[in-house]
Amino acid sequence: MTATEPSSIRLRAARPEDAGRVAELHADSWRRHYRGAYADAYLDGDILSERTAVWTERFAAPEGTATILAEDGGELAGFTHTFLDHDPQWGSLIDNLHVRHTQQRSGIGRILVAEACGIIAERASRPAMYLWVLEQNSRAQGFYRAIGGTAVERALVPPPGGIPERLNGNPGCIRFSWPDGVVADAPPQV
Repeated sequence: MTATEPSSIRLRAARPEDAGRVAELHADSWRRHYRGAYADAYLDGDILSERTAVWTERFAAPEGTATILAEDGGELAGFTHTFLDHDPQWGSLIDNLHVRHTQQRSGIGRILVAEACGIIAERASRPAMYLWVLEQNSRAQGFYRAIGGTAVERALVPPPGGIPERLNGNPGCIRFSWPDGVVADAPPQV
């Protein structure tokens, strides 16, 4: 399948009725990219229902957050979810950034992060932002570096839902930071 041109992507704020679509992409992304860090039994289980419950709850009480959808012909191509002013030191947290696997490396991720950056500049108390990425996800780390992020620390991955059995051992994650909230341009193939 050919990668989507970023110009065909339309951005919009998520609405409560989008919870199922967002949960479906979120679950698919975890199943594809979190193997090894998350337990297979958890990933192969009913994470779609769990993610649907999470997104339904988030969309019912969106205060202090922003969820942006990237659509291509009405289909969900990606999304980002940001907690504004999440940390006094690091700023706003980009808690989720997921792009449909058939549309990765097309520039959608950069577009979504840039949009989150703009929302943070408008609605947060300061422009600083950060996110966490699995240590095993070197491809995502390369993308974050290409758009101006700096790896600033390592930590253990918190278990999904606070349940340690959902992890496979003690996987690590890396905090990437943009202290000035500026996203660098990156080639669409990054």
